[in-house]
Amino acid sequence: MLFDDNYYEIEAKSEGFFKDRGSKFIAKAYPVYKEKEVKPILDLLRKEYYDARHHCYAYIINPDKSAYRTNDDGEPSGSAGKPIYGQLLSHDLTNILVVVIRYFGGTKLGIPGLINAYRSATKDAIQNTNIIKKTIKDVYSLSFEYPLMNVVMRLVKEEDIETLKNVFEISCYMEVAVRKSDSKRIFEQMKNIYGLNVKYLKTI
Repeated sequence: MLFDDNYYEIEAKSEGFFKDRGSKFIAKAYPVYKEKEVKPILDLLRKEYYDARHHCYAYIINPDKSAYRTNDDGEPSGSAGKPIYGQLLSHDLTNILVVVIRYFGGTKLGIPGLINAYRSATKDAIQNTNIIKKTIKDVYSLSFEYPLMNVVMRLVKEEDIETLKNVFEISCYMEVAVRKSDSKRIFEQMKNIYGLNVKYLKTI
């Protein structure tokens, strides 16, 4: 199987809604890129919906989905955070936080009812925004002397390499982004150019 260097995010924040036997479930979806972004959003929602009984959530962060968490916020274990998280996985999303705010309607829904409610509210929020496809890229710095410019630029053009930064003087410096699945092959090509100093910086 070929390495898949694509991932999916939501384009903008959105809202979803679900109601069952008087209980209201308001889902709020947000694009997030670091775990430290989660708490301020939760704090704001707790202030705005201060009279709600539960603020349950799940998030997934990073192109490889390596950072994630679920929280039931007082609901029976596995009945809220996991169904929210399950919807994020089934839509293959990352860099997303979904908080579902519950107003209790007086009738207990039972575990299956809760799972369905949190899942449905989350699904509605996801369907109310656009999903965008992104590509994982490796960023490299290129340092070389000016006479090497044509050789370097030819490779950049032939391989359709994205340029992030250019400094063209006697000593030149560039930062380029290379699609992850092409990264190893193009890195070898760059390394084989005599006089070109290539350094891996980060993955975006």
